[in-house]
Amino acid sequence: MATSLATCSPSPPLLRQPMSLLTRFRRSCLPPSLGRARRALTAVVAAAVRQDAATWTQVPLSLVAPADADASLFHVAVDVSDAPDLATSFIAPGQYLQLRVPEAEKPAFLAIASPPSFASSRGEFQFLVKRFPGSTVDLLCGLARGDVVELSVVMGKGFPVDRISPPDAFPTVLIFATGSGISPIRSLIESGFGATERQDVRLYYGARNLKRMAYQERFEDWESTGVKIIPVLSQPDERWSGERGYVQAAFSRAKDILNPSSIGAVLCGHKQMAEDVTSQLVADGVSKETILMNF
Repeated sequence: MATSLATCSPSPPLLRQPMSLLTRFRRSCLPPSLGRARRALTAVVAAAVRQDAATWTQVPLSLVAPADADASLFHVAVDVSDAPDLATSFIAPGQYLQLRVPEAEKPAFLAIASPPSFASSRGEFQFLVKRFPGSTVDLLCGLARGDVVELSVVMGKGFPVDRISPPDAFPTVLIFATGSGISPIRSLIESGFGATERQDVRLYYGARNLKRMAYQERFEDWESTGVKIIPVLSQPDERWSGERGYVQAAFSRAKDILNPSSIGAVLCGHKQMAEDVTSQLVADGVSKETILMNF
């Protein structure tokens, strides 16, 4: 908004159709004597049903694989090569969509992890998802390559990076991510936002421990683009010599804000982290306009 399969499941049953708008209307207290008005309403609802169906696109999964050592995070990818309108509608890092799977009561909202260029060059959307027992994402992680899911339209405007441009006006960019919140941050870094043209770009990336930290294989490439990565572990083992605790505390210990008007920030992850970091930055004089989120 990524490798081999962890668990395989048989092909899912055909996708359940959501209860139609027409059914809902029929259950309302519409007097049978309305006749003509009722037929007109039926036509309107039928049109709405057709429109609703058009907002969901069936696509096959191209990858379902663990993203960390204990399989709490998963790489998921979908093939959108046969849905060019959907693929080209992803234009900015930080955008997201809804994904429906068979047997799930409601869709999951997922930020797209791959950069927009992947949709055109590879015909693929990639995601990083956190698996919760009994959730839609849990069902998704039990599917296999080739199984069909449904995607909504791409939503949101993404990270408004124009607010921290040009790079020479905002030489410092501080990025904060926790858990699967790293997903749209990957899209931002790999899309490019002028990091090599800035003096100080730091990514504070929080996870419980290294076993639950995704994308470690990408760190070297990210750092080659000018992003300094600072892993922060809340429950590391005794061998860990890096930052400990939460990202907001690690930032508080290290921050050295001399010119707040030249600082931009990007946040994605736990709500408390975002609130704490925003409070720290604003207290130090950083404008809320240059503290970016994707919603």
